[in-house]
This record gives sequence, C-alpha cells and structure tokens, in this order.
Amino acid sequence: MLHSSPEPSIPQAMSESRNTYTSPVPFLLELGGILPEITIGYHTYGRLNEQKDNVVWICHALTANSDPIEWWPGLVGQGKVYDPGIHFIVCANILGSCYGTTGPLSPNPATGRPWYREFPKITIRDMVSAHELLRKHLGIQAIDTLIGGSLGGHQAMEWAIRRPDLFKNLILLATCAVLSPWAIALNQSQRMSIEADCTYYEGWTGAGISGLKAARAIALLSYRNGQTYNESQQESDVNKTGRFKASSYQDYQGDKLVKRFNAWSYHLLTRAMDTHNVARERESVQLALGRIRAKTLAVGISSDILFPPAEMQAIARHIPCSLYHEIHSAYGHDGFLIEHKQLTTKIHQFNKTNKHESAT
Repeated sequence: MLHSSPEPSIPQAMSESRNTYTSPVPFLLELGGILPEITIGYHTYGRLNEQKDNVVWICHALTANSDPIEWWPGLVGQGKVYDPGIHFIVCANILGSCYGTTGPLSPNPATGRPWYREFPKITIRDMVSAHELLRKHLGIQAIDTLIGGSLGGHQAMEWAIRRPDLFKNLILLATCAVLSPWAIALNQSQRMSIEADCTYYEGWTGAGISGLKAARAIALLSYRNGQTYNESQQESDVNKTGRFKASSYQDYQGDKLVKRFNAWSYHLLTRAMDTHNVARERESVQLALGRIRAKTLAVGISSDILFPPAEMQAIARHIPCSLYHEIHSAYGHDGFLIEHKQLTTKIHQFNKTNKHESAT
C-alpha cells in the first residue's frame, strides 16, 4: 500500500534518470507463455562509481512503481540510508504492472490492441528474469545491496537464489519464502471481487474499476490489522448510525488506487504472488535458501498478519549468513513502508557489522 506524501524536490546532484529499455528478443515465461518483446520502465539515481561497487537495487511491492523516492522517501534520497550522492540506485517496474513495463495494457503485437485479460500468466521468477535483462543492459556486474519488501522481497529472494554470486548484501522486509494458504486466500478473495464486476470482461479503459476498488478494500484489512482500525477509525459520537469513519476510509483508499492502477494488472500480479515458492523445482525451502551467499538482514514486523514474523524468522534460519530483527509497529504489514526510522537504524547496524567483519 502506498501512502500520500508531498512530491519531493529532486536536486540536480541526485542525477535522476527515468528510462525504458526494450528487448526485441522474445521473452519466454516460466509457465510456457511468450511475449514477442518486453519493455522495462526503470529509474536510476546517482552514478556508478569507479570501483562499480555502489549499486543498490530496490525491488518494489505490488502496486508501486520504479521511483522509490516517491513511495519510500524515508529510506531513499539525499541524507537517507540510500543516498544518490553515495549509491547508484536502480529500481525497475515489475513485469505485468502499468508504470512503463510490459503488462496487460500494453499492445498485443498480434492484434494491435491492449492484451487486457489475454496477457499470459506470469510468476515472480519471470519478474526476476526481466530484472536480469535490465541488469545486463546497464552493464552491472555486481550489486552491493538488493532490498525488497512484501512482493519486492519475493523478487529479491528469488534473484539471490538464482544468482548467489551477484549480491554482497540482501535485505528482506515483511515477506515470505512460500506464499501461505492464508495469503493465497486473501488474493483469491480480491480477484473474486474483480471478477464480480461484469465490466472486467470488457476491453475498454476503466473497465473493472468497481471490482478493483472492492479488492483494494479487502487487501487493506491484511495490510493493517484490527487494532490499527479500532484506534484510527474509532467514532467519538456514540449515537452515530451511518457514514462511519472506517467505511469512508475503505472508500477513500479504493478510490485512490483506481485512479492510478488497473484491474487487469492487479488480477495478474496477485496470481503471480500465489506462485511464489522458493522450493519449486529445488527440493525444499531449506535447500533453496541455502544457496544464498549474500549477507542477509531479514526484518519482520510485530503486527504483520499478512507475512507474520514467524515466516521471516524461518527465512533467517535457513539463509547461511543472516540476521533477524523485528520492528515493533502498530501499522501491520504496512510498517515496512512507514517505520522508516526503525528501518534506518536496523540497516545502519547491519551495514556497520558487515564493514567491521570485512575489516577484520
């Protein structure tokens, strides 16, 4: 979930670059589909240093985009833990999304019209394959830090398993190694809401909006928790019988999403989330995570009901060189986007420990 924040002013020294890269080579998908070509929208901040060892690659979550300064201003920017004056920061819009990378609203070369529901099924591993394409295009041979939260953590984990030689440090926030039945059920409930909107099956801009709004309302319940709602949406008028704060909040958040996203991408990406299982074709979770060679920081959030701390603790147990820390937050799963002060402290401690170990 994204949170409203003022548009940051970006000094020239930050060297922001918003680009797209198109690979004309057919892109083979894990489940057997083929995209005749693929375009990737991405942002970079800062510059690659002479040693080429200052790359920070950020993997974004479900409905975010490739500009982390927009949705993660507490961690990315001048003077922040990921500073463009020090790091070369890369973030790519994920495959299937709608912010510059090939997805359901992209034209189908066979028809010249948007793919809509005909877009082939994708997996988290397909998103990682797209990242690999962009990495090679940018000429990046080593990545100092790979970081991702939620679905971004799924991507980061898969990439670190696939290419253990590529990453020095890995930071996983509020994520999981295998999507749980609980999380799959939540995703299916959201897709059922979209499918219940009859316009979803029509091919025109804005179709499926009512279903998407309902899906977002369901998702919000798992991004926060009962305590958060009970405290923030409490009514002061004991005689109130309608127009409740909680109802208005759900409407507001649903309206915000439908202004910037689409039902087809949402449906597609939640299905991709369901496929997340690092053990697939690797025998077990333990063996899969055991391939990771990056020094790893796994961060759980005390009140997260979507990916509970126990799932993050299990990740840390199975990655050879890893640390687990827990953030205490009332904001549930959304804590990885909100609790930037706590995250900054944990990441600085992690980096300091790594530097000390390298020096000795």
